Amino acid sequence: MRALILGGTRFIGPRVIHRLVAQGHTVTVFHRGSTRPSASPLPGGVEHILGDRTRMSEHTEALRALRPDVVVDMFAMTERDARGLVDVFGGSGVRVVVASSEDVYRARDRLCLAQPGPPDAVPLSEDAPLRELRFPYRALATGSDDARHDYDKIPVEEVALRELAATVLRLPAVYGPGDYQHRVFEYLKPMLEGKDAIPMDETLARWRWTRGFVEDVAHAIVLAATDPRAAGRVYNVGEEDALAEAEWAESIGRAFGWRGRVVPTPRAALPPDLAAEAAKYDFTQDWRIDTRRIRRELGFHELASRDHAMRETVAWQMAHPPVPAAGA
Repeated sequence: MRALILGGTRFIGPRVIHRLVAQGHTVTVFHRGSTRPSASPLPGGVEHILGDRTRMSEHTEALRALRPDVVVDMFAMTERDARGLVDVFGGSGVRVVVASSEDVYRARDRLCLAQPGPPDAVPLSEDAPLRELRFPYRALATGSDDARHDYDKIPVEEVALRELAATVLRLPAVYGPGDYQHRVFEYLKPMLEGKDAIPMDETLARWRWTRGFVEDVAHAIVLAATDPRAAGRVYNVGEEDALAEAEWAESIGRAFGWRGRVVPTPRAALPPDLAAEAAKYDFTQDWRIDTRRIRRELGFHELASRDHAMRETVAWQMAHPPVPAAGA
């Protein structure tokens, strides 16, 4: 099989590429050439086409000449990106796998107080209500050239499913070696500082969010890319059981060898900064997704135990602490 990966050089993508190559597939990567994967360098034998994902049409001839059997788009962030994909591969019949996000669900806006209403029922199936508000991170953008200004996976999904032989994978909060968002560091930091207790808002302590280890998420993407039955389908991806936030922090502690404890605390008794942060959310809305469809239809399952995944993640994070922002 000939596979074309769009993006795919930063975090999840290199694992996808390694798995495809190990299975004997021919892989070409279209990317800017500006990112070196730190945790999982690309294997030999992979072909590269350098170009800007937002200007794909400039490379239409070269990309079509590859005659890929499947295109895996790791970096379609806006409706414009999705239309660029259609411009190049629309009408070709090529299968396309699009990496989307669990942030398409209305539960995200319930959680973040962006849209009032009762909590949506969880776990969220692929048919759960989607966000009614668009551009979920625009308020955080510094201007129209900020990537957060036009980011929205809902129109990406709509264009792909309507105009391509597409599979949509709604990815969870992904953690593991190479995680540039440093998802475990929030709780690892006080452990590294020798604190023996971590106070946590008591409603946050019970809140559940579906996460996924990077190797398992890559496995799901490869299953979708190599199985023609996935065409036209939408799949949630993530761990089968979502940990409560206190359990998540405790799993980081076990991997680190921490002997302290997480302390669920009434909001009024929290330090002011933690209380102010907790007040931004409605933690009665879990962000927990239902992953049974991909397990049933494509045979997805976790490749690593959660404890093993967390040990690998914490070891990498300790060796690669976040770089402080300029002026911090």
